Amino acid sequence: MDSSTTRPLNITVVGAGIGGLAAAIALRRSGNRVKIFESSPHNTEFGAGISLQNNSLRILNAWGFLRENLNSVSFDGINIRDAVTGEGHSVTFPHLEQAKAKAINALTCQRNDLLEELKRLAVGDNDCPGPPAELYFDSKVVSCDTEAGSITLESGEAVAADLVIGADGIHSTIRPSILGESVTADTTGLSCFRCLLDATKVADHPTLSWLNEGIEAPWNITTVEGSHFSSFMVYFVRKRELLNLVAYYHDRHREGKCPFDRRGRGASNESRYPGSFSYFSAEFETLLDLPTVPTTASPTGILRWQLPAMPLLSTWVKGRAMIMGDAAHSTLPTSGRAGIAIEEAVTLGVLFPLGTTGDEVSERLEAFQELCKGRGDLVNSESVARVDSTQKKTMSDRELQVYLVARDAIKTAEEYSRLHFDAAPSHGDVD
Repeated sequence: MDSSTTRPLNITVVGAGIGGLAAAIALRRSGNRVKIFESSPHNTEFGAGISLQNNSLRILNAWGFLRENLNSVSFDGINIRDAVTGEGHSVTFPHLEQAKAKAINALTCQRNDLLEELKRLAVGDNDCPGPPAELYFDSKVVSCDTEAGSITLESGEAVAADLVIGADGIHSTIRPSILGESVTADTTGLSCFRCLLDATKVADHPTLSWLNEGIEAPWNITTVEGSHFSSFMVYFVRKRELLNLVAYYHDRHREGKCPFDRRGRGASNESRYPGSFSYFSAEFETLLDLPTVPTTASPTGILRWQLPAMPLLSTWVKGRAMIMGDAAHSTLPTSGRAGIAIEEAVTLGVLFPLGTTGDEVSERLEAFQELCKGRGDLVNSESVARVDSTQKKTMSDRELQVYLVARDAIKTAEEYSRLHFDAAPSHGDVD
């Protein structure tokens, strides 16, 4: 197809998080014109850690991302420990050497580093094919006309497009326009706090020597009381200069009792952290003595929030508009949310190649939903079932892990496109 005479689509992306920037990259690579509208005045993402596994790294490699820009740490498996006894084991990912040979071996990094790399690929004037996306901060979207493919900003400005993509998170402005009603996330009874810890101080605490044992991988430190579980998820980022700590616990404000109140130890931390983790073994509780790293989002460096999950939605698409990522299927952060959003983004890049007409948008959005909604809904349900005893799991933890990371979203979307649209673009690349 002669790209010099083919009209690109005008595409509006609402939200400049991982999903929104990834969608902009994929659609830019298809040769489309992309505008991104972000409500915050600048990047205000909390500088927490994130993991990327085979499914998302396969896509990022195809987009030309530079792994070194993530200042990452290897993620070769998982270290599992009982939070009370300290007993446990380490498991190395199968086929690790093959993944390394393909440069899709998993990693952990700081979220801000990933966002900066995605932003470079989306809006940078670099070797990435397609025109650079335009990114507008401090541009809050207040409404969306799904049939016209337009949004209205808080300033009153209307922006028309061929396609509107709502990648604006759990409090999405676009979602009510898709569904015709307001649907909010359900509480799960689970809360967490997360922070970055100064890993250069680990040597000052001999009880933390376990951080340099086992394999190069996150530590899942868990205990279960009845139907409730409590957990630390700990891993290095920023070339091991920082430790990312996420602590999950059942919310005492929702259920009337915090499970971390058995003994008086750890009182010095109770003013810094929500609740006491005093019945965790001392080798793990000592993590809370490490200094935190302040961020723009929190002067103390500690953020706490309840962890909701979206109910399964009837649809993700309507007219010329759609939702993706957390706006469509926000779930618990234990289930590879970033990877799923990146998969959805590359699927859009394949389904909307240069030459797609405005009249074809609705049909291709239905194709996107067919390819992605079932997977997003399943991951949502399975993640909730792992913390809510009233929900039934349909697969084991191992089966879920394989399901999450084994998918080749590029190949899946190209095969679908070839079958249904008589085309198989190479994941959106244009000359």
